Amino acid sequence: MARTDPDARLRLDLNNPVFQEHLLTLQKPERHAALDTLNKLRQMTWNQVHRDNGLKWEKITSVKPPAGLDVVYSLRITQVRRATAYRDGEFIRFLTIAPDHDSTYGTK
Repeated sequence: MARTDPDARLRLDLNNPVFQEHLLTLQKPERHAALDTLNKLRQMTWNQVHRDNGLKWEKITSVKPPAGLDVVYSLRITQVRRATAYRDGEFIRFLTIAPDHDSTYGTK
């Protein structure tokens, strides 16, 4: 996976059908919170993402990544939900939005 300047703005990839299904079926207040987070992310650099305490960007070690990926990360997308994603150069490519915190890490 290509690496880019850590001070360059990241780009969002929201094209995963599973992620889209999860996002679009959230209740309205949570959907709006998720969209606010996505808007915040598109204005950030990778350095800012790694330092942001509200997003809590974390490597997931308890779940095997999908085929072709070395690592998957989680980040807080709403107050109670976390999304899974991976970094691909300048892109953050979203995979899922977990129904609750624990299921992100495969513990439920």
